[in-house]
Amino acid sequence: MKTFFLEYIWLDGNTPQQIRSKTKIVQAKNEEKIKLSEWGFDGSSTNQALTSKSEMVLKPVNKFKDPFRDNGFLVICEVYNTDGTPHETNKRYSLVKTVDSYDQKTMYGFEQEYIIYDRKTNKPLGWPVDGYPKPQGDYYCGVGGSSVSGRKFVERHAELCIEAGLSFTGINAEVMLGQWEYQIGPVYALDGSDQLWISRWILNRLSEDFDYFIEYHPKPYRGDDWNGSGMHVNFSTGEMRDDLKNKKDLVIEACEKLSSVIDEHISVYGIDNEFRLTGANETCSIKEFKYGIGDRTASIRIPYSVNDDTTPGYLEDRRPASNANPYEICDIMIRTICIGVEVEN
Repeated sequence: MKTFFLEYIWLDGNTPQQIRSKTKIVQAKNEEKIKLSEWGFDGSSTNQALTSKSEMVLKPVNKFKDPFRDNGFLVICEVYNTDGTPHETNKRYSLVKTVDSYDQKTMYGFEQEYIIYDRKTNKPLGWPVDGYPKPQGDYYCGVGGSSVSGRKFVERHAELCIEAGLSFTGINAEVMLGQWEYQIGPVYALDGSDQLWISRWILNRLSEDFDYFIEYHPKPYRGDDWNGSGMHVNFSTGEMRDDLKNKKDLVIEACEKLSSVIDEHISVYGIDNEFRLTGANETCSIKEFKYGIGDRTASIRIPYSVNDDTTPGYLEDRRPASNANPYEICDIMIRTICIGVEVEN
C-alpha cells in the first residue's frame, strides 16, 4: 500500500470568493485505486454556514497532480449542503448545467494578472518602503533589476503549473512594477475554469515559501498613475474556429449580443472593478460599451487576425477583473452568446 496526499480545494463564501484547502491522507495500492470520497468541513469558519448548522460537504469533481508533493493530488471540490443540494456559493454547479444544455464547444484563454506583495514591507515587490518607484513605462515585459521584480518566483510558478498538468502557456511582467500575468488556455469551459482556480491555488501556496502574498484586487492603487489588474478572457465558439470564411461576422454578432446585457456581465466580472474600468490605463469605462479591431481601449478587442482567413476567430473581453470567478464568466458567456436569451443572475 502507498500513502497519498489529497489536497481538497474549494471556494468559500467571501466576496470575492477565496480559495480554501485541507489535506486528506489515504492508503491505496496505486493511483487508480484511490477513492475520492466526500468530506465535511466547518462552513461557519468559511462564511458559508451558521455555527449552529455548520456542517458542509465537499464533493470531489476533478483532480490534478500536486507539484509540491510526491504521491499527491490537488482535488477540486464543489460545496454541498448536508441535504444534498448545492450550496448557494457553488458557482461551478451552475456552469455544469449550462455546459450540458447550451455549450457550443466554447474555448477560453484566461490572462490572469496579479501583484506580488512583500510581507515584510506590505508593498508590491520592488517598491521602496516609503514612496513610489519610478513611473510606469519600463516595467511591461521588462528585463533587468531596475525594471523587474519577482522573476524567480514567477518562473517557479510556471514550472509548478506545468508539472500539475495545466494548459499553462505564458508569463510576462506587466505595466506596474511587481505586477505579472500568466496565461491559461485554450481550454474548455469547465476543466479550464478548474485549471484557473488550481493555478491560483498554486500561486498562493508558493507565495508562502517566499514570504510574499498575492493581491488580486483590480485596483489597489487608485488613479491613473498605476495600472489595475484584470483577467482578460479570450472566447470562441466551435463555429468561430471552424468557419473561417464567416468568422468575422460571427465574432461581430457575438459582440452585439454582449452589448445587450452589459450590466449583467459586469455584475459577475469581479469585485471593485469600477475602480479599474475608468477609461484610462488601457481600459474602457464601465459606463460605456464598445468593440473594435485591435482596440485595447475597447470593452471587447477583436484581434487583427479576424481578417486572416487562415486563422481561427475569437474575441477578447477586456472587462473581467483579476479577482473574477471563471465559473461565472464562462457561464454567462455561454448563455449570452450561444443561446442569445436574456440573462438571469
